[in-house]
Amino acid sequence: MLVLGGTWFVGHAIVTTALDAGWQVTTFNRGTSDPFMEAVRPIRGDRTRPEDVATLATAGPWDAVVDTSGYVPRNVLDVARALAPVVGCYVFMSTVSVYRDWPLKPLTERSEVLYCPPDAGPDYGTDTEDGPTQYGYQKSGCEAAAAAAFGTDRATLLRPGVVLGPREYVGRLPWWLSRVAAGGRVLAPGSPDRTIQPVDVRDLAAFALHAITEGSSGAFNVCAPVDGATFGGLLADCAHATRGDASFDWVPDEVLLSQGVRQWSELPLWRTFDGVWRVDTTKAQTAGLRCRPLSLTVRDTWRWMVENGEVSNHDRAAEIGVSRAKEEQVLAAWHRSGERTG
Repeated sequence: MLVLGGTWFVGHAIVTTALDAGWQVTTFNRGTSDPFMEAVRPIRGDRTRPEDVATLATAGPWDAVVDTSGYVPRNVLDVARALAPVVGCYVFMSTVSVYRDWPLKPLTERSEVLYCPPDAGPDYGTDTEDGPTQYGYQKSGCEAAAAAAFGTDRATLLRPGVVLGPREYVGRLPWWLSRVAAGGRVLAPGSPDRTIQPVDVRDLAAFALHAITEGSSGAFNVCAPVDGATFGGLLADCAHATRGDASFDWVPDEVLLSQGVRQWSELPLWRTFDGVWRVDTTKAQTAGLRCRPLSLTVRDTWRWMVENGEVSNHDRAAEIGVSRAKEEQVLAAWHRSGERTG
């Protein structure tokens, strides 16, 4: 197996899972970080440099390639075309953001995806408030590029939503764990009964390998089952894992919005749109997706945080989490309103 990337979050899980399953693994990346050392065959190079990609292709063949680092359609098209003669199948790590109606409406694999040509450059697409993003357009174009180079029978498109677990660099679950571990009154968003469906990175990796071994192709939504977990359960799992003395004040959505709390970032995983956590995964489950309980994801992420100290130096992590001052401000306003229940 060839893994494009392979040293960060999803890529690391793909490599680890493949090694555990007995695969011989080659990684292709710039070599800025490499936790696997002797376990894999590393090939150093930059996927944006044609000469590096050409050199990579001469190192094949491989049964499969898993692309965890493709973000620009034109580049994915060039890389996929170079590898098509020496690779059996191409698994592209995409996102639910490719859907035109995410996060506004519930989704299936039959839902409309954003249009982006397979040879588009990095400037294609625009961000719209509460709607399609340039990231979604770009990933949709990358999917088209993978299919153009490998054909629909040799290309597998995985569309996860939120991915959690050990080594998460965005910092959504680590932020909640750190905040709950600090104790005190914790601002909890909306209702504890709100359902959520994040997928564990290890389950995503296992499904990618399962799709390869079973010869599955096409697009798959890769999320935990709808209605399988709740926000209240997530925070309870955080309290159990950290053994903290936190108490949760559940503040209604409308109050949080009136106080200017940013969805998705200041309170990670909180978003009010109907489609955020209504992504149908029946197709993937039928094809072999198995998702562990969210409590195990929380437990193992906390264990990783305790063992490793600093959990992320990625620039995206800086966007995550509400300040303690703003948290106290929102809670004080909520308590002063006299509308608090429970």
